[in-house]
Amino acid sequence: MFYREAGQYKTTYQADMSIFPILQDRIGLALIMVAALVLPLFAGEFMIASVMVPFLILALASIGLNILTGYTGLVSLGTGAFMGVGAYACYKLSTTFPAINILVWIVVSGFVSCAVGVLFGLPSLRIKGFYLAVATLAAQFFLQWCFVRLPWLYNYNPSGAIEVPSRTLFGIHVTGASATPTTRYYIALAIVIAVTWIVSNLVHGRVGRSFMAVRDMDIAAQLIGIRLLRTKLLAFAVSSFITGVAGAMMVFLWLGAAEADAFNINQSFVILFMVIIGGLGSLIGSFLGAALIYIMPIIVRAAPESFGLTIGAATVEHLTYLITGALIIFFLIVEPLGLARLWQIGKQKLRVWPFPY
Repeated sequence: MFYREAGQYKTTYQADMSIFPILQDRIGLALIMVAALVLPLFAGEFMIASVMVPFLILALASIGLNILTGYTGLVSLGTGAFMGVGAYACYKLSTTFPAINILVWIVVSGFVSCAVGVLFGLPSLRIKGFYLAVATLAAQFFLQWCFVRLPWLYNYNPSGAIEVPSRTLFGIHVTGASATPTTRYYIALAIVIAVTWIVSNLVHGRVGRSFMAVRDMDIAAQLIGIRLLRTKLLAFAVSSFITGVAGAMMVFLWLGAAEADAFNINQSFVILFMVIIGGLGSLIGSFLGAALIYIMPIIVRAAPESFGLTIGAATVEHLTYLITGALIIFFLIVEPLGLARLWQIGKQKLRVWPFPY
């Protein structure tokens, strides 16, 4: 009764084709935005620094992979490596040109990752499916080897790690030990909102329709005039750009320092699990999947403590793997489109309630 479109008349084609055609959706989105903006006023530093900032960064990485796997149908197991390219590029640029704003280098690092992604995306014209997954897996191992064996990337640091320098924006520390969690949260939130808005317009336009045509049947897409090589390379470029930005944010706004192992194959699988559980080909699914996969270990750790029980860190890790595997199997069998589809079904039920259809 509260979620109806009765009386909401559309007088233009633009209004009829809008992404959020129902007023309640637009109100809900506005409330979420307001809640995100005022959250630091009520949440503690742990909530901001250890939960919300990582959630935003992982959601952004999931959006990047969703462009490639969900919208274009190209399986990639090298997301962690492309995040590493963005992180190392941002570190190298920020230490070489310290006078330039760090936010500029975070964006530029995305273009470096974009170029690397296009290079490794070239085989996608000839191979697909399992063979393309193996090719991106090779990119994962090769790039991770470069992060370890090329000391120039981490400025010959004896520890082999990249350490975030302290940088300011309008006199406010935005990176380094002096940067507050609230400042880093707002920067991450602004970047995620901007990228999500751009990607939303991209996938709902001509480029997005080309991606989905290639995903559904690439031969038919080629017959109707879609250039496969350009479309697939564009998907790799956009995906690698977003994951590269997410990797730079991961180090500069979350971890503060990182080694090559932070971008290993496990990171690639974690992002892939977020996309599968959240929903392939869905932006909201990227956020839902990131929230579930990242926040679930926190809940598993906190729930027994609320009942006076104590479990070790190793047990929490094992339970996380068990629950994640069970959820992946469940969604692949019961609802392949993930949490995003369940959200759509729930909204559809509300639109016709109390009638069953």
